[in-house]
Amino acid sequence: MGCLEKTDRIDARMLAWFADARKLIPTPPPSAQQAKLEALTARLRHVTHDIIVQKQRRSATTDPLALAQIGETLALFARQAKDISAMIAQSIASDPHWRAFDRTIRSIKGLADRTTAYLIADLPELGTLSNKAIVKLVGLAPIANDSGARSGKRRTRGGRASIRTILFLVADIARRFDPSLADFRDKLLAAGKPKLVVRIALARKLLVRLNAKMRDTRLSIPLTY
Repeated sequence: MGCLEKTDRIDARMLAWFADARKLIPTPPPSAQQAKLEALTARLRHVTHDIIVQKQRRSATTDPLALAQIGETLALFARQAKDISAMIAQSIASDPHWRAFDRTIRSIKGLADRTTAYLIADLPELGTLSNKAIVKLVGLAPIANDSGARSGKRRTRGGRASIRTILFLVADIARRFDPSLADFRDKLLAAGKPKLVVRIALARKLLVRLNAKMRDTRLSIPLTY
């Protein structure tokens, strides 16, 4: 823009120019209910990770005192995980829109409680964007890297790591129950595609399917947020 100076006022003007050039639409802040669900799922993720760490420490020691204390810690985290899961389930059950979203997500066999909670909390845009946009938002879209006659290798980057992680896990579970997902995976493997590429492609296909289903659900119910 031809401006080398940097002040708060100049930064604000640059941001305003950018927003005007891109015709950006302000995104409303999450509702109190959405913010609470995000906090609960984040805490559940932390507690789940802590449980894994404590189990690893338990397997690496034979000291009776350490084992006893690790057992107490595991019991505490297990109670917290159970309580948080119950609060998440209650939050989803108390909202008619979230109940509809929950049914939609569970319509794909292999997707259950935590998957539903994480998707509703961490990907509220599901069903509101095009398939191409939602895939890029999550970070499962191969990004072009071409210049002139050179055709660079397209890699995925950016996006929401927490959602990618859960999709990698549940996509592998879902394909065990869905022949179309299993056939898609097998064809890619038979074509010699690397396992990581196949894993990403399977998660992307599941996400596109979820996005389409959620779009239909949103059209069928009146939304107030």
